[in-house]
Amino acid sequence: MSNDQDNGMNDALLDEVGAAFSRLRRRTTQVPVNPPVSRKDLSRNLVINLVDDAGGTLTVSRLAEQLSIDVSVASRMVSDGISNGYLMRLASQHDGRQSVIQLTPDGYALRNRFRSQQRQAFEYITRDWPASERLEFARLLLKYSQATDQLSSPDGSVSSPAITGTSD
Repeated sequence: MSNDQDNGMNDALLDEVGAAFSRLRRRTTQVPVNPPVSRKDLSRNLVINLVDDAGGTLTVSRLAEQLSIDVSVASRMVSDGISNGYLMRLASQHDGRQSVIQLTPDGYALRNRFRSQQRQAFEYITRDWPASERLEFARLLLKYSQATDQLSSPDGSVSSPAITGTSD
């Protein structure tokens, strides 16, 4: 096979990555896990993970920025988490005019449930893979995810969950 054919095949493979990510998001929720994933779990999982990653510094506006959604939508997502006992809103230790979102004990329990469901889905989907491939894929997926921690936002700031947003 010529180098040009290799490059064409590599390009075709890389072109499929975006579609693969989209399919992963849709299809992994269909995997039989215990307890089953609910419709609300998808958005709650996003919020819970961002709040957890931020370690007590996440504002509603920063959550909206991280999810690329309107602040009003992020505010409704946070209100859902607060009304269901998963989140609490506190005054920022750095700026009393800001409020930050933190997990409650029930929020940590929900985070752990989501992680268990995701592991079950991963193990189910890769059940026929050799253990070495499963572990190598997990390692590379984590490496890929960690590389996104250093991406810049459109405004030029580093897109790290620990950076607080503007006042809410």
